[in-house]
Amino acid sequence: MKWVLDFLLDRPQFVECSHSKSDVVITNIGAPQGCVLSPVLFTSYTNDCRSSREDVVPLLKFADDTTLQGLINVNDEAAYRSEIERFVMWCEDNFLKLNTSKTKELIFDFRKNKSDLQAISIKK
Repeated sequence: MKWVLDFLLDRPQFVECSHSKSDVVITNIGAPQGCVLSPVLFTSYTNDCRSSREDVVPLLKFADDTTLQGLINVNDEAAYRSEIERFVMWCEDNFLKLNTSKTKELIFDFRKNKSDLQAISIKK
């Protein structure tokens, strides 16, 4: 644990473009981009983030990304919407900021008689 903290804390960072360099800034947030340790840290940090309804709304985590997949039966979206609310609250409680500008909802609807589904709205 001390090695990880030493690796992540008081890290110098700068931007280089062509032959120009910015001033060095010392940072204590995030992990270096492209760091092989980042997916391990993300997985460890989000280990307790799980769906309470894995049967109908599985939560899938990738290297630094998460998806909720809702199976909506008989026009009942309650479980899906509830899991999204739980996920948003978990992120807030664990100091993770959702990038709502990159968040997308994708709906596959195979019903013969389609009805309009209300879009999901995540508070910023």
